[in-house]
Amino acid sequence: MKRTWREMRGFPLAIRLLLVNQLGVNTGFYLLIPYLAVHLGEDLGLSAAVVGIVLGVRNLSQQGLFLIGGSAADRLGARGVIIAGCALRTVGFALFALGDGLAVLLAASVLSGLAGALFNPAVRAYLAQEAGDRKAEAFALFNVFATTGALVGPLLGSALLLVDFRASALTAAAIFAVLTAAQAAVLPARTAVPTKNSVLGDWREVVGNRVFLAFSLAMVGMFTMENQLYLLLPDGARRATGWDGAAGIVFLVGTVANLTLQLRVTRALKDRGSRSRWITAGLGLMGLAFVPPMAVAGLTGPPGSLGTAALRALPVLAGALLLYLGVMIAQPFVMELIPDFGRAELTGTYFGLFYVVSGIAAAVGNTVVGWAMDAGGQAGAGWLPWACCLAFGLVSAAGVGWLHRLRALPERTPAGPVAVAA
Repeated sequence: MKRTWREMRGFPLAIRLLLVNQLGVNTGFYLLIPYLAVHLGEDLGLSAAVVGIVLGVRNLSQQGLFLIGGSAADRLGARGVIIAGCALRTVGFALFALGDGLAVLLAASVLSGLAGALFNPAVRAYLAQEAGDRKAEAFALFNVFATTGALVGPLLGSALLLVDFRASALTAAAIFAVLTAAQAAVLPARTAVPTKNSVLGDWREVVGNRVFLAFSLAMVGMFTMENQLYLLLPDGARRATGWDGAAGIVFLVGTVANLTLQLRVTRALKDRGSRSRWITAGLGLMGLAFVPPMAVAGLTGPPGSLGTAALRALPVLAGALLLYLGVMIAQPFVMELIPDFGRAELTGTYFGLFYVVSGIAAAVGNTVVGWAMDAGGQAGAGWLPWACCLAFGLVSAAGVGWLHRLRALPERTPAGPVAVAA
């Protein structure tokens, strides 16, 4: 923990604010969103179809508009786009608290989704530009604060739900309101460098970067596997132990590991091989993380004793720890690599397209894993979803490894800048 704070103080004020911002963003997001479906269905009495529409509109508004958010950051300046995104999410989350009509709920979904589409690529573009040759360390810290927020948010949300959902939603809106004010007051403005092309011209340039598209597709497995921290692993922990609270231990193990190891891992690896090598290794480890839980995937029914429950939980927790470690290895180098695929003026656009691809990947991957969970349960093959995730990891690792062997990916030069393959 001391190392984290010491490293954080070594960065400019803008980066320190963005790190705290990400802690707040994830806290506010996970304080509300995991409980939204229950509120819509049980509190408001909406049908499953309508609940699906509201949640789908939010996802589509975010995932489908990342490219617009990235372009806006490039052309208007990342600072203004970050502030606008947080302000929109304040309004969107407040609407969830104050409205119960379908039109209001849809408006809240659109605004909260659009907010994410604006500030997600903008924050990463700003961080990449401000960090200079310390991008890997900056994104490692970013991962630490994001993971911590993803743990704090659900814990705070479950406590506020003891009051009611509106208390949770208003608290989330208040967090984003404070973040908006802090960014407006403290975040330094940076002049956007003209791209000399139209927006469509910029998009054509980025989409036409075949190496970048190949890399983005190869990273499909990373986002699918990361999402299992909120789907498959908590479900596996609950099934293995017969205790609903076991899911919380998965998040706690990951957060503690992230706080204590992330910076050590990134610093140890940064100067010991290429980025693509460590991304490949991290993806492979993420895939292998799903092997230990297979050992208890077929267990059903209560464990019988606390000791048996603990033994059953160990393989799942070991898998969670390995998955977090794989993310720690790969993710900072992935974020560091993305701006190096093209011109600095298009950093936001590159992040935007990357997150469009990752959003589609996560949706498709979660559908596959969900199907495997259902099919495996019906056929008595509890190992099936874990095997699917193992395959996702190995295929993604092979894809990045293949691009590395082709020398297609940007790599650092001794002087600090990067060489980009044609």
